Amino acid sequence: MRRITRIATVGIASAAFALSVTACGGKTSSEGSSSNSSSGSSSSGKTALAYDIGGRGDQSFNDAAYAGLEKATKELGFKGVEAEPSEGESDADKIQRLTELARGGNNPVIGVGFVYASAIAEVAAKFPNTTFGIIDDSSKPTKNTANLVFSEEQGSYLAGVAAAKVTKTNTVGFIGGVETPLIKKFEAGYVQGVKDTKAGVNVKVQYLTQPPDFTGFSKPDLGKAAAQGQLDAGADVIYSAAGLAGSGAIEVTSKAKKWSIGVDSDQYNQAGLADYKDYILTSVTKDVADSVFNLIKSVKDGKPETGEIRAGLDTDGVGLAASNPAFTKMTDVTAAIEKAKADIIAGKITVKTTP
Repeated sequence: MRRITRIATVGIASAAFALSVTACGGKTSSEGSSSNSSSGSSSSGKTALAYDIGGRGDQSFNDAAYAGLEKATKELGFKGVEAEPSEGESDADKIQRLTELARGGNNPVIGVGFVYASAIAEVAAKFPNTTFGIIDDSSKPTKNTANLVFSEEQGSYLAGVAAAKVTKTNTVGFIGGVETPLIKKFEAGYVQGVKDTKAGVNVKVQYLTQPPDFTGFSKPDLGKAAAQGQLDAGADVIYSAAGLAGSGAIEVTSKAKKWSIGVDSDQYNQAGLADYKDYILTSVTKDVADSVFNLIKSVKDGKPETGEIRAGLDTDGVGLAASNPAFTKMTDVTAAIEKAKADIIAGKITVKTTP
């Protein structure tokens, strides 16, 4: 996917009209600044998503957020606006994008991914009557920001249980897009789940890039190369937490007729991965869609969510997808996963958040 910076209204049929709405960095349509009532954030009937690296179409994280936006446009009557990132952009670029979205009357304005943390904190202070949301970060709370976070390590632990149960080579892989604290939560849970289930399994771990280079989330070729390397080293199950690069890893792994484990969305059901789905064992899901929808609905209802809102196994905010019939037929595997899930919820297993 070619990375461009744009803002487009969801569902507009006319390309010409879509282009007339605005381009990020330009001036938005004159629908007014964020002029909510002084009593608090109120619905404007418009809401905006500012996408993470990889943008919509990543078959994973961003697409999950879009599903929540799309649901809000259909069920709540909101007009949705999407803003794509640009390659190698700075915090200043994100600040400008968020400012334009807030000034254009969108409420709430939601940043998809921890990369928006600093930008949202700055812009939220300038628009106190607009509700902001950020997915996957709670490091910079503000009075008018909802921090939508997940216990990714818990879902990843279950993926580790599955990998340990199905591996025939006793070697499995983990591919992280960028080595950040968030992605290391995925690694930590996965490795712990593998080792708790079958101590002798070797876990190959590879990160595609290091901060401040975040292209590890956006380049499928990097995921393909990493997956091929792990396959060559004997891995027969590979779990990727790498956004669009993870799609590349799934492609290579599936072509080798080895198991992939997807992330964020149920990647078995992603249209762009249909050719490879038979070898997508399961996916670690995060209910990003409902988190986005619930935030938009809270603003519509006049009771905007703010503060940290965490979703884990106990609320079905994270979990494992069961769409692949081959997976559901593995009754010994699914039984082990259900037991691990119950033990985590009951506090019998504490899942690590760092490797």
